[in-house]
Amino acid sequence: SPPPPLAQNPTQNPKTLAIFAKFQLTPLRIMLGFPSMELQLTPLRSLPLHYRTTTKATATATANTVSACSVESQALKPRPQLPRQAPFHSRRRSSPVHFPSLCAAIERLVAEGRHREACDALRDARAGAPFVALPASTYDALVTAASALREAGSAAGVLWHMESSGFQPDQYMWNRVLGMYLVCGMLAEAREVFDGMPTRSRVTWGVMMGGLVDAKRPRGALALFRELWEELGVGAGPRVVVVAVRAATVLGSVHAGRELHCCVAKMGMCEDQYLPCALIDMYSKCGRIDEARRVFDGIPWRSVVAWNTMLAVYSLHGRSEEALDLYHHMCESGAGLDQFTFSTMLRIFSRLGLLEHAKQIHAGLIQSGLQMDIVGNTALVDLYCKWGQMEDARHVFERMPSRNLISWNALIAGYGYHGMGSKAIEMFERLLAEGIAPNHVTFLGVLNACRFSGFIDKGKRIFQLMTQNPKTKPRAMHYACVIELFGRQGLLDEAYSVIRKSPVTPTANMWGALLTAGRMNKNIQLARLAAEQLLAMEPQKVNNYIVLLNLYMNSGKRDEALTVVSTLKRAGLSMSAACSWITVKKKDHRFFFNDSLNPKSSEIYQRLDTLMEVIKELGYVIEEDELLPDILPDEQKTLKMFHSEKLAVAFGLISTSPSAPLTINQSHRLCHDCHNVIKFVTQVTKREITVRDASRFHHFKLGTCSCGDYW
Repeated sequence: SPPPPLAQNPTQNPKTLAIFAKFQLTPLRIMLGFPSMELQLTPLRSLPLHYRTTTKATATATANTVSACSVESQALKPRPQLPRQAPFHSRRRSSPVHFPSLCAAIERLVAEGRHREACDALRDARAGAPFVALPASTYDALVTAASALREAGSAAGVLWHMESSGFQPDQYMWNRVLGMYLVCGMLAEAREVFDGMPTRSRVTWGVMMGGLVDAKRPRGALALFRELWEELGVGAGPRVVVVAVRAATVLGSVHAGRELHCCVAKMGMCEDQYLPCALIDMYSKCGRIDEARRVFDGIPWRSVVAWNTMLAVYSLHGRSEEALDLYHHMCESGAGLDQFTFSTMLRIFSRLGLLEHAKQIHAGLIQSGLQMDIVGNTALVDLYCKWGQMEDARHVFERMPSRNLISWNALIAGYGYHGMGSKAIEMFERLLAEGIAPNHVTFLGVLNACRFSGFIDKGKRIFQLMTQNPKTKPRAMHYACVIELFGRQGLLDEAYSVIRKSPVTPTANMWGALLTAGRMNKNIQLARLAAEQLLAMEPQKVNNYIVLLNLYMNSGKRDEALTVVSTLKRAGLSMSAACSWITVKKKDHRFFFNDSLNPKSSEIYQRLDTLMEVIKELGYVIEEDELLPDILPDEQKTLKMFHSEKLAVAFGLISTSPSAPLTINQSHRLCHDCHNVIKFVTQVTKREITVRDASRFHHFKLGTCSCGDYW
């Protein structure tokens, strides 16, 4: 039986007019150039559901019925008859008429990525012949273009042309239209299409659920899965379950994830390649690492995707040692390694300081001819930068087939932290010359380079460039760089003025930069002000007390220093032991203050005694007023020659060849006395020594340091 007639004329239908206004569609009478005509075509998706599944003949009859009913119900005069001209609906062709040149042009534009021009060509087709259907391949290309543009108007225009021309989409095309609406954020319209589809496959359900997950509607996706489960049960298929697991992951509901895990067990889908990986990722995002590992261990055969997923879980949660152990098992199992494996392990090696392992992977990649993707190459650049191998980092960067902004930021920041300000600014200017827009991370890297190298004029110019762009307004971390930049030059009034006039609320980093400026320039009042602000903001951070303690010791105010120590004890805070380590022959050797656990302790102290005698003759004088984080005033009588970094340097000198450079890592800030000693050691031994402390890199060479004695 035919559907009931509409209650009003389509030209007066407020829903139709709202849809035209929402998606900026042109009424038919305007497109065809007949201003006297009153007929407007109502988009099919604005009609009730039963209108969407009618045949062409029924649709024509319905339209005539609607017109007649509207005239009778509203007492309107009949429209004037056009002279011997058939109605538009009756002129629709039963078989689509193609425009080969126009259709080929649209498909070519989409293939070339010129999506805007393709949609413009569709508008020309609508204006010229709105009732003529295009080939399915052309509609498929137009759906791709509208999805790429993510514009609701373009998406509505594509479906409008399909409906008005009488094109009958098949299951594939309905799924494509559904995905287009979801990508364009038209969730209500997508649900109308989903509910009105004559048939729905498992792909249809997956597309609808995936669109809801991408739109941050995971509960709606899970509700759809429950409907599908009630309808098909075990026939839902593993791909749809993967989408449901992803919804539980976005929702952060481990309860829903476990229910889905039970469904997987009942359906016997554990052998699917992707479903266990989705479960591992879900448990990981919900913080259940052990359960994720149990899923991994239960996989009957593990693909490289499964191994990579578990490696990513350990990397995400900072379990670097477990990730390294799993990587060794992966290599022993014979599973192939891909680009994602290398990218993940490079981050692990960087975190663990296993530079030699990273170099072995890099060499293996070069020998095998396997090119890493942009993520892996960027991770390799970042690793080399973090461990002082700037020439290797630059070499990898220059050989990258393609780069993104993250790649540029990694190299610029690396040059900055190693005191190579000129090269950092050079790369920044090259980035601008290539038309790449810098972001906040880029500006932070280049401003750090200016402050570490003392380029005050260039730093001011770059900061001003940043403030002129509303998209890159400076944040607190950028103001901290400028404060330290002024402090390095002794411009303390300007440094304090930055804090007072800053539009952002002063942070701990900003006050810390001012504290460094006051301490290095021996301005006790300014340093004390900054230290007090830091203690108020971070009362549980031990390092703030240590800085204030050293500040009082350097100023000869031992009573105030003892007060700080008493405050530490009352707060129940303890200072962790300072640790330094050096890697020799792929093995880490750790040292603590006054350490005697190393098998070569007697040789270490003997070499250290000899060095101290030599550098004293060159003018070295011990500094008595500075403390390490693990040394209190009552322990000050202990000789400073027993600091952990000095022991690590002495061990490196006796354990390596006379010309080999040394790299020392430590968990604390390098003290002034050790900094001074290492400068003299490089002058005596002609060795290059790099110290990576808690704040930056120090490159010592022939009695000088890259930090310029300011850190």
